[in-house]
Amino acid sequence: MTTPARSRGDDARRQVVVIAVAVAVLVAGIGVAATSVPTGTDDVSSSAPLDATDGLDRLHDAGVTGQNVSVGVVGVTGFDPDSDDLDGRVADSRSFAAGETIRNGGRNDHGTAAASLVAQTAPGADLHLASFDTADGFRDAVAWLVRNDVDVIVAPVSFYGKAGDGSSAVARVASLAADHGVAFVAPVGNLGQGHWQGRFAPTDRGVHGFDGGTRNHLLGDSRRLTLWLSWEECESPCEFSMELYRSDGPRSGETDGTDSRLVARSRPYPSDDTPNERIVARIDPQATYYFVIRGSRNATATPIEASSPTHRFQFRERAGSVVAPATARDALAVGAYDSQRDRVEPFSSAGPLDDGRPGVDVVAPDRLRAAGEPGGLVGSSAAAPYAAGVVALVLDANPDLEPGDAETVLERTARDVGRPGADLVVGDGLVAPRRAVERARNITPNRAQSRVLAMDSYY
Repeated sequence: MTTPARSRGDDARRQVVVIAVAVAVLVAGIGVAATSVPTGTDDVSSSAPLDATDGLDRLHDAGVTGQNVSVGVVGVTGFDPDSDDLDGRVADSRSFAAGETIRNGGRNDHGTAAASLVAQTAPGADLHLASFDTADGFRDAVAWLVRNDVDVIVAPVSFYGKAGDGSSAVARVASLAADHGVAFVAPVGNLGQGHWQGRFAPTDRGVHGFDGGTRNHLLGDSRRLTLWLSWEECESPCEFSMELYRSDGPRSGETDGTDSRLVARSRPYPSDDTPNERIVARIDPQATYYFVIRGSRNATATPIEASSPTHRFQFRERAGSVVAPATARDALAVGAYDSQRDRVEPFSSAGPLDDGRPGVDVVAPDRLRAAGEPGGLVGSSAAAPYAAGVVALVLDANPDLEPGDAETVLERTARDVGRPGADLVVGDGLVAPRRAVERARNITPNRAQSRVLAMDSYY
């Protein structure tokens, strides 16, 4: 993370921006989806009030509310400014979606929920709302917020099929924002059970062989299916594709081949910066489906990756499942933690990244009560806005801190969970608001800068 020198007086207005990007899976031409939880993973109906997490109510009662902090939220689904949690809190709004208003025709549950979590975490902060419907609109929304001197951006959005080293266009947007002194917060994604990566190992038929068979069955009960396949560039031109089949047989790696029929073949995703293909289909949740990966002979041993935001895989690999823009070098990557069960969510994505970085910085609570979501908001879409709200509290507690300093405070004060020490699933641990605020109050700008440099050397 970087902390460019920025001159601010003691009364300078702090602006924290939360970009809650919620794109419907079937939106064409964007290649981005809301960080939704694959169906059938667990009971996601229970949710907790946000003030039950680490005594946030005590901080609020002590006057640490994000006062003089401005929080912006941008999302494809739009927002309901009249929601109880947002009413009277919206300082500014703008739509970057052609022919659409900020309300998005009333289809705004996800954006409203994400914004409400920021509002609940930092109830003294103002809100700035922005909506978009294309990748260019996403870029323009970020630029608009940066021009308005924002300090923190959080983007609960998943761009699938992108390079895992921070080189994708959307990750570069995050890095450019950081270059302007913005702390960029993003969810790691929810692909922990819907991800596989390895090297292409074809059978005689040119079909990849997973450990256990050539067929990777899909688990879940969603009628909406999205599959992504991506790969590294070959030394000589090579080809890959994915095929979706419906099977009447058992969910096992191999059958006699007489019980299946082809449902869909992947298509290249146009105008992208990574070689990839995808399948988007409607399926029968009562039926059994699997996919196979095909490739040309010269593609043997090429690194390939498959993922699904809607379903779990029979053969899966949690490691390396972090999605863009959390892959950006300067992003604060946030995973999802189930505080009720005191465990990281099994679907929360994990590192490492393709360039060797850990991939996950911290985890934060999900399964939180939020406006627009009667059952609560689940997954890293909830964790990232929560973490951004805590950044607002930290900046309120110490207005002399730079945004990058606040990110470092969250990491260094996180509560160790899971295995001792930092790891690829939980990063430095669970965000601890009270510890973060206490540390912020006792840090001078020079000490904070040294912490940022120490964090850079860690990466």
